[in-house]
Amino acid sequence: MLRAAFWLTALLFVPLGLYLYFLPPAVASLIGVSPLWLARGAGAVVLAWGAFQLAASFAPDRVKVGGLVGGNLLLVAALLPPVLRGADTLAAPLRTALLVVSGALALLAVMALLGSPSRRSRL
Repeated sequence: MLRAAFWLTALLFVPLGLYLYFLPPAVASLIGVSPLWLARGAGAVVLAWGAFQLAASFAPDRVKVGGLVGGNLLLVAALLPPVLRGADTLAAPLRTALLVVSGALALLAVMALLGSPSRRSRL
């Protein structure tokens, strides 16, 4: 279950990071991202986080689990309040997508906590 949490988190972040990093200017202007380097910088960070999750899935330990849980919950804490407050300003599909991503990240954090190795066990 622990490795699945790492893999699923990586499967979420790697494509998102690649998309943001190579975000076409037309899409950036459509969603109101300005300047474009900001989206590309965010894409690089998200891609790096996804790559780390993928690498950490091969040898998870308590520190890596803490990083996974902390990172996922911080992202949920950053996404959820604006989505809940901005019900009238966000498009319905975007709002739904952000809620689904927040729910998936919270679920993956819980999966990682439940599957966290004890001090005596080995994966």
